[in-house]
Amino acid sequence: MGDTSPDQLIEGLARVCARAGLSPPSNLTRLTGGATMESWRFEAGEDAFVLRRAPSLEFMKDRPFGHDVEAAVIRAAYAGGVTAPEVVAELEPEDGIGSGFVMRALPGTPNPKLILEMDDSGALLKQAARDLARIHAVPRDAVPEAVPAMDYRAAIAELRAQFEEAGGDRPIIALGLKWMEDNCPPQAPEPVLNHGDYRMGNLLAEAGKLTGVLDWELAHFGDRHEDLAFGCMAVWRFHRYDRPALGLGSLEDYFAVYEAEAGVRVDRERFRYWLIHRTVWWALGCLRMAKFWREGQDRMLERVVISRRTSENELDLLMLLEEEAPEAERSRTVAVPEAPPQVGEATDGELAIAIYEWLGTVKDRFSGHDKFQYAVARNALGMISRYNAAAIPAFENAPLARRIMAGEATLQDEGLLAELREAILATIMQDVPKYPALAVARKKWTGEN
Repeated sequence: MGDTSPDQLIEGLARVCARAGLSPPSNLTRLTGGATMESWRFEAGEDAFVLRRAPSLEFMKDRPFGHDVEAAVIRAAYAGGVTAPEVVAELEPEDGIGSGFVMRALPGTPNPKLILEMDDSGALLKQAARDLARIHAVPRDAVPEAVPAMDYRAAIAELRAQFEEAGGDRPIIALGLKWMEDNCPPQAPEPVLNHGDYRMGNLLAEAGKLTGVLDWELAHFGDRHEDLAFGCMAVWRFHRYDRPALGLGSLEDYFAVYEAEAGVRVDRERFRYWLIHRTVWWALGCLRMAKFWREGQDRMLERVVISRRTSENELDLLMLLEEEAPEAERSRTVAVPEAPPQVGEATDGELAIAIYEWLGTVKDRFSGHDKFQYAVARNALGMISRYNAAAIPAFENAPLARRIMAGEATLQDEGLLAELREAILATIMQDVPKYPALAVARKKWTGEN
């Protein structure tokens, strides 16, 4: 299925359109982005639609439900007044183009950079809060029974298993997992439908107005604070680190609109728990991308690059958890590691820089999804060019991670916070030196102006 050609997609879509009473498809175009699923835009008559499908059947194997259930959830949200797309048809085996469904295209852009620069971000934040409250109001009997309910303790155990499978050698992730085990809240008395991925990148907007909520594959029933917190993670605020609610505004404004629409009070402690939980979750999700690539489930270049962005989440996680350390440890400054000067023949990093610079001269030759992949390729070369193993003194440290998980090492220990700060600074400066939270951390931890 991952090797389906555009011509085969058009043939299969023709069968889908005929079944849905639509005109034959035309002008099929692959959309950019999508960490797991493919999206293709096409026209049928005078209307535009989007096909959402898995890049391979392997991608659907371990998922809690299939595209038929996802489509049903979107239909229920749409009926509940959520700014969700209208699903017009699900793919059938006889269509020959795999697993997925077709939605009516919505106006607007999902590009966080463009959305976060729109006028009146406060109005957009209010619309997002309103829509999230409406998602949480969708009743249990409005969606298929296959939509799971989260068991918080089981979810932590699964994340711990993923951590061990990935090597169990990242002390900051270990710190987060141990904190979650020690601070897991009781199950929500009234679980609500969670979107599961409510954040910039999955929201459409146009001229400061919310026009769509996309990507419902992680829907489940659980704590409303999980959805509230996920979009407020630093990694999903992109270049607007200074606006903690979705990159659009303040938490106070976000909570106020949500509380008014939902008729419930936001519990700040539960919100903080889920902010940490989902940061650990996405850190491990990034790590798993390399596993998917190695096993051949999806050989897209984006997978291996995302795996190296684990350090973004680890930086954010340490900044959240350092509140648990004594003041004396929090006030201790650390030095920023520096790479040694290069002499002699060109290093591997310098070869990568040369290719990176050459690619910059041929940018105009790429378009559509190839242009997106071009940008990912340049990011990968940038990571290679900055690699310096000697600058990561304690980052991949399985013995320390095991001691943290066993409760034998904590942020109360003298010097541990400083050690972790130095390690993550060295790593993220190689992986993603332009990550907005890095500038904040450097100023806070090193005393730089």
